Formats: sequence, C-alpha cells, structure tokens
Amino acid sequence: MRIVKAWWLLGCSLLLVGVAYAYQAPFREYPSIEHGVEPLPPDYQRKAEFAFARMMFPPGWNNGYAGRDSDWHLGDSLWTQDYPPADRAFSQAVSRLTRIDTRSVEQCVNLDDGDEVYNWPFLYAVQVGEWGPTDQQMRKLRDYLLRGGFFMADDFHGTVEWQVFVERMKVAFPDRPIVDIPNNDPIFHTMFDLDDRYQVPGAEHLRVGYKNGGKDPHWMGIYDDHGRDGEAPKQIEGRQALRLLGCFSHGLPPGGRIPLRRARLSGSRPRCRALGAC
Repeated sequence: MRIVKAWWLLGCSLLLVGVAYAYQAPFREYPSIEHGVEPLPPDYQRKAEFAFARMMFPPGWNNGYAGRDSDWHLGDSLWTQDYPPADRAFSQAVSRLTRIDTRSVEQCVNLDDGDEVYNWPFLYAVQVGEWGPTDQQMRKLRDYLLRGGFFMADDFHGTVEWQVFVERMKVAFPDRPIVDIPNNDPIFHTMFDLDDRYQVPGAEHLRVGYKNGGKDPHWMGIYDDHGRDGEAPKQIEGRQALRLLGCFSHGLPPGGRIPLRRARLSGSRPRCRALGAC
C-alpha cells in the first residue's frame, strides 16, 4: 500500500511540474541595444528550476537611447542594456555558487503578456531611471510582488533618474516607502558577508567614479510586513520580507562580476523570500 501511495505522489508531483512548464512561455531571444544577437549556449533549451527573468518595458521621457532604439516590444531598446551577457553571467554564478538548478539563458518578460510574469519568481530591470512603464504595468508589478515575487532594479544615477524611478514605483506602492537596506539585513549575509560595498560606475565613468552626480551609492528596498496572498501581517524570523532591491547610483558590471571587499562565507540562515545580489 505504501509503495502504491509513493508512486501516486510521485506521479502527481511530475504532473504538477509538467503543468507549470506548459504554462511558461518558451524562451525567446531579442536583439540587444549594445550587443546585437549573442550566440546561444549549447544547453539553452534545457529546463531548470530557476531562470533569470528580465523585465521588458517602454522607455521614459529621458530615454538615453532615443533615436537609436526600436519598438520596445521587439528588443533593441532601453531594457536590453547589458543584455544578454549580464543575465547569463549571473545565471552561471548562481549555478556555480549554489545548488539551485539554474537555466543557462534568461527569460524576457512583458508585464502585458497575461499571467506570464507569475511564472518567474525573480524579476530584474535595468536603467530604471529612464524607464516609462504604464500604470497598468506597474499595477501588475505590484500584484506580482504581493503574491511573493521579488524585483531587483539597478543602474540609475543622480537626482533626476531617482525621481523617475520613484514616480513609477509610487504607482505600484503609493503607501510603501523606499528605504535604505540596513547592513544587518540577511540579503547581505545569506551566502557571503558583504560588509563593505562600494560604487561600480560604467566604464565611461571610471575616471570620475560616478555618473550624473550620483556620488553616494545606495542599496534600497521596499519591505512587506504581510505574508503571501494577503494573509495576516507577520514577520519572517522576526524580520519583514524584502520585496524590492534597488541599487541606486550603482550598476552591476555587464560581465556579471560582482565586486566584493572583505567578503566571507556567512553562516547565517537566509531570511529573504527570494534571491538577490548587489
């Protein structure tokens, strides 16, 4: 009887996994504003438990690629900066440094594409100081985060780009402040102790060390004191859950190499609901 039950449970598990994969959109590569079309790794069609999802979005009024870009639905737009080398390098690092079964290629996600975003628990966006998501897209992002998703944004610099980012985020969370993440937050100590963090400007700004007047780097976030699916307020091991990670006046290098200084392996238990790096 136990053997029959075990086989029944195994069959149900495989069925659920198959259903989840069936509802995910297939992998699609887009031309990059910087890199064009990159060669695909040989195992790009292999399915895995985790994939790096990149948010597609329309550019804003201060789009730095205006006149050189294309329709954002088709790639070759602001949201493709550093894409896809950064995505694949990040995925390679996750695969090498953790036991997470990680796909070698990214997934580009359009928030207007039905329920597709809910299939990807980690969502990333670049150049959010020049972005222009619609109100509908921001409301979808809010719902995604309230259901347990995690959003990371980086590579925005200076006062103007900060205001552009905040103006759009306030559509999603008008009642939630964006605050500096304290140094003792588990996101800085889940795998490594990132006690010292410093600014990484783009290559064209290395001589001065910053961009658009953004001299002081910040790692900021939106915390959620509610559980998943609107359940009663609670904390995870005495701490609020981090829903959004923003790297302000800072950007991850296109090669995906994350600079660490005095970084050491951490023995602390992860208390965040999602994977993040900065």
